[in-house]
Amino acid sequence: MSAQLFVVATPIGHLDDMTFRAIEVLKSVSVVAAEDTRQSAQLLKHYNIATPLTACHDHNESNKINILIERLKNGEDIALVSDAGTPLISDPGFKLVRAAQEHNIRVIPVPGACAAIAALSAVGLPSDRFSFEGFLASKQSQRLLQLEKLKHETQTMIIYEAPHRILECVKDMVEVFGAERPVGFAREITKTFETIKKMTLAELRTFIENDHHQQKGEIVLVIGGATEEHDVNQEKLDKLLLRLLEDLSVKAASQLVADLTGIKKKIAYQRALELTQKD
Repeated sequence: MSAQLFVVATPIGHLDDMTFRAIEVLKSVSVVAAEDTRQSAQLLKHYNIATPLTACHDHNESNKINILIERLKNGEDIALVSDAGTPLISDPGFKLVRAAQEHNIRVIPVPGACAAIAALSAVGLPSDRFSFEGFLASKQSQRLLQLEKLKHETQTMIIYEAPHRILECVKDMVEVFGAERPVGFAREITKTFETIKKMTLAELRTFIENDHHQQKGEIVLVIGGATEEHDVNQEKLDKLLLRLLEDLSVKAASQLVADLTGIKKKIAYQRALELTQKD
């Protein structure tokens, strides 16, 4: 008798970004489990969808799971939606999906809009490797600790931030990542006042400080990964190379330093040559 749980992505701003399949699924299921029924009611009304809504959000998800699982086991298809974008991506729904999997209920994704991926696709930073970090801590001390842990990550990083914290967050990034780290700034994606720019963190700080409109709306930051050239401690590198050069050739010493530190061999090799020439 078990039915199916559909995880349905909805528009992040522009209502035309709703897929045909998503509309058909929302029309066909018995109930739509929504993060905010008032928000989702507007979407359903726009597409003339009469399916009943039930609330499923951070504050009631644990209590609502058993009810929804029983309905699924009794043969009722259910669609899970968030206020905007793809459910579970910094939105509720994880507990319900996990429970459905544990009860061998089929979970079917209905892909669509996602602010993180939309921002990544448009800012012009490497997309072959990236991590999604969600929202950083609201307290500065905790946020700085999180940023310190991410400082040496080499993949592109995607972060959501609340508009009232965006300026302080960017200032902290300048402090930890450095003023010249590249960043993509995507605000109000697909909406009337959409802003998508790529610049350095220092330039972004100035941009936000000088235009208070940039401290409003939904914001995604896409941070360029660390590079060996900028993040190697030159003093420590030289000390390690000099010690190894006492016993090894330039080639062997630079290879070992590259293996130990993760920097590119050509950088270590060039620096080793410079150190030997000084002698």
